[in-house]
Amino acid sequence: MSVIDKGIIYVMSTAVPGLVKIGKTGVDNFENRMNFLERNGYFNVVALDRKFAIEVEDYHAKEVLLDDIFKKSKVSNSELYALDIDLVIQLLSSFEGRQVFPKEKSKEETFDDATKEVEMKRDTSLIPDGEYVLNRRVRGFGEVRGIARVEDGVFTVLKGSLCAPDGDTSHLNETRRLAHIVDNILQEDVICTSPSTAGFVIIGNQNNGWMEWKTRDGKPLDIFRTKK
Repeated sequence: MSVIDKGIIYVMSTAVPGLVKIGKTGVDNFENRMNFLERNGYFNVVALDRKFAIEVEDYHAKEVLLDDIFKKSKVSNSELYALDIDLVIQLLSSFEGRQVFPKEKSKEETFDDATKEVEMKRDTSLIPDGEYVLNRRVRGFGEVRGIARVEDGVFTVLKGSLCAPDGDTSHLNETRRLAHIVDNILQEDVICTSPSTAGFVIIGNQNNGWMEWKTRDGKPLDIFRTKK
């Protein structure tokens, strides 16, 4: 009887935007491996943070398959890849197996979330390079004024933008939590995954960023998405 070759394949973000680590480890060694990488970094890259892990059969062969799929994006002689991490999570969560991380959501939910992120980024890549504005009144606060810059599909809210306080905190997202806002003024540029995430930084609540952000002559960003 053959022994089932079972182990864990994982992906981690790094301090370098767009650079991820894909690796494998034994089932019993997962926590130790994650803790070591998160503390010590890898290949002179620091701030590694686990994002997804799945226990699969034939994990050595599956890692070789991933390496072949992403070989054009690989950093030579390493397990680092210049990739969209949500694309990696989308692929890994489609594998048959038990999701090990994150624990708070199902594999199906993880796949759906990653797919939505990939689609949003694909849409964002349609926005022409340039500056865009968000001006609106927020109940209980007044006028907010946001300025964002798009370069090569990367949406960045610029420091100096006037932001409302947090609204419905049950929907508070990670980008908003990490944004450095003092006296309602954004103190540093914030890179966002979508116009709606960027809108959250300014408005402090859920929004349709494709309609909130506008060109300098008042046209919503949605005009670029509808041209697909």
